[in-house]
Amino acid sequence: MPAPIRLRELIRTIRTARTQAEEREMIQKECAAIRSSFREEDNTYRCRNVAKLLYMHMLGYPAHFGQLECLKLIASQKFTDKRIGYLGAMLLLDERQDVHLLMTNCIKNDLNHSTQYVQGLALCTLGCMGSSEMCRDLAGEVEKLLKTSNSYLRKKAALCAVHVIRKVPELMEMFLPATKNLLNEKNHGVLHTSVVLLTEMCERSPDMLAHFRKLVPQLVRILKNLIMSGYSPEHDVSGISDPFLQVRILRLLRILGRNDDDSSEAMNDILAQVATNTETSKNVGNAILYETVLTIMDIKSESGLRVLAINILGRFLLNNDKNIRYVALTSLLKTVQTDHNAVQRHRSTIVDCLKDLDVSIKRRAMELSFALVNGNNVRGMMKELLYFLDSCEPEFKADCASGIFLAAEKYAPSKRWHIDTIMRVLTTAGSYVRDDAVPNLIQLITNSVEMHAYTVQRLYKAILGDYSQQPLVQVASWCIGEYGDLLVSGQCEEEEPIQVTEDEVLDILESVLISNMSASVTRGYALTAIMKLSTRFTCTVNRIKKVVSIYGSSIDVELQQRAVEYNALFKKYDHMRPALLERMPVMEKVTTNGPAEIVQTNGETEPAVLETKPPPSGLQPASQANDLLDLLGGSDITPVIPTAPTSKPASAGGELLDLLGDLNLTGSPVSAPAPQIAQPPFLLDGLPSQPLFNDISAGIPSITAYSKNGLKIDFTFERSNTNPSVTVITIQASNSTELDMTDFVFQAAVPKTFQLQLLSPSSSVIPAFNSGTITQVIKVLNPQKQQLRMRIKLTYNHKGSAMQDLAEVNNFPPQSWQ
Repeated sequence: MPAPIRLRELIRTIRTARTQAEEREMIQKECAAIRSSFREEDNTYRCRNVAKLLYMHMLGYPAHFGQLECLKLIASQKFTDKRIGYLGAMLLLDERQDVHLLMTNCIKNDLNHSTQYVQGLALCTLGCMGSSEMCRDLAGEVEKLLKTSNSYLRKKAALCAVHVIRKVPELMEMFLPATKNLLNEKNHGVLHTSVVLLTEMCERSPDMLAHFRKLVPQLVRILKNLIMSGYSPEHDVSGISDPFLQVRILRLLRILGRNDDDSSEAMNDILAQVATNTETSKNVGNAILYETVLTIMDIKSESGLRVLAINILGRFLLNNDKNIRYVALTSLLKTVQTDHNAVQRHRSTIVDCLKDLDVSIKRRAMELSFALVNGNNVRGMMKELLYFLDSCEPEFKADCASGIFLAAEKYAPSKRWHIDTIMRVLTTAGSYVRDDAVPNLIQLITNSVEMHAYTVQRLYKAILGDYSQQPLVQVASWCIGEYGDLLVSGQCEEEEPIQVTEDEVLDILESVLISNMSASVTRGYALTAIMKLSTRFTCTVNRIKKVVSIYGSSIDVELQQRAVEYNALFKKYDHMRPALLERMPVMEKVTTNGPAEIVQTNGETEPAVLETKPPPSGLQPASQANDLLDLLGGSDITPVIPTAPTSKPASAGGELLDLLGDLNLTGSPVSAPAPQIAQPPFLLDGLPSQPLFNDISAGIPSITAYSKNGLKIDFTFERSNTNPSVTVITIQASNSTELDMTDFVFQAAVPKTFQLQLLSPSSSVIPAFNSGTITQVIKVLNPQKQQLRMRIKLTYNHKGSAMQDLAEVNNFPPQSWQ
């Protein structure tokens, strides 16, 4: 058989292919030749054939038939064969295939080989694709190599140990003695991999974290030597000595200093030196400064040091690199709640970022701008944000409008300013505002009695000839119907009054009714407004009767029904019409933005405690409650009253049944189905509107409700100011594994003597490595002051598989229920 072509010739041939089909033909022909060579057990050219197969694998073609050939090359005594064999194993094999277990003995032999390069190959392969079984079998050899004096092997063994710990965390203590002398090594490669190993151990074990905190002074000394050392061509990158090692040390210091006063104190000085001595003209220096800022913000650092860190981020905002500006905005958004005044100093720079061409920077700048709004700067910030609303892309308008509404409601210096601001938003981006904007503005106008004439005049001017902004037209129609007499009388004292006749007002409302741009809801507002004007106007009642009668035969069922009812008022109940259509009284505000208001503050969503909004229909909650009671068969457990519709209503009942099982938390026998009830009482019915809950927990200790498989759930408690029977439980879910947990759902059930309400969670994804948490609020009504017990159900996806678990929580502190 002729000798197969070399790898270089194969690459050159494939590159000459003009079409995809021609390339596939060449690959198939070469694969056939390689298979023939493998069948003939050709040891001479096996290495060359596997190398070509790996190249074809990199191009995306199947190469699984070469897996066993890789094992044969690994077993060879020649270094060139071993090198290609191990490379093929790393590319073609993983722990899902049983073939990889055949390598264990070969790797063990090569770890004890007399040649360091063969040992290095074995360490690289084990650290790349070793399964948990292989790691358990070979951890002893890795630990021996970690203690060797050969720096080439020590750095590879340290990285291999990281992989072993990730696969088998219980083997972590085996490597503890070997880590003691790693930081004394002069070789930068060993130092770098040692810091990576220490970081992994600290992130996975609180005991290791406490043990390694004594190494903080040594790490500080290494970092100081790196900063103060002179030029070293071996480690220099753009004039900075080994920036990769500096970044790794800063990350480890961040973990060691978190929630520890002594460790934080020991690293304050070196962090200040790094922040002031690092060159910022190159991207390398910016990377180190960014890690320094993250470390300062994460540990218990001094206030002056935190201001220095925020000033560094402020300088980043002036950088020409878009990535650096985006990173700075994101970091400032995370720190704005803890260091608000320091971030405020960079307000003008942040506002300038609203004009950036990059949409990601614009969005971050918008979120940060809203977080910076307070009572002192609300006028200036709203002016900038309204200007941004005028010119921004459509995808920003909805979020920007919502943010302006929330900020104006919280910090408005006067009612007139508040009304003007919201009207400006409706005029600019009315079709993008949320559905609750119209009733909220109507409520604001109704409650501002002294502003009625001014408001109706402004709204009348706003909709003259322009009906494109439907929410604005709806508010204007409602106000004209309610305060049309003030508009016609010209009683406005806030600005120059306009002269408007009754017929001109009706012309506007009739134009809204016949406009093609008017939605069905808007026409309903306009028709109702016309009907209201029949009691406020004196000269145009006959015209109003005519308009109302015309729409009695409208093809719009909603509009037809309104018109028919209004016609009946004119004909049969005219004596009641003035009383029925009299001016609306001042409205009591029940809720601002739905049952749970989500306020964007520092980049994360926090549920603000508000009153529960009653359901729109009395029949629907009753039927839902009865369905739940039928489902539970009289079980002595109260159902959860959700604050928002679930994403899978069809399976909600089955999931609740799974959660509760046959559990009878009160111990009473299940005899008969529970009686039907008209409507489930809401948790907070009857409570006054403000304030609902203490801002600070009254000394109630927190508990860990669940800790398994890397998922940890903590409960913290608060008590109501006005009703001591209400306990607010905030859950915090964290994830210590190396992969995110997605589609996380938390469910809970309590005995029948309690009532429980779950608010919406802050997210459905729990970030890995404890880098973030999901928060969710539970409200529990316990009128009989009984000991609190709860059963929880957790579902989530992790590592590609669906996870589910049940647990009971019985260790609630007495202060939370007594």
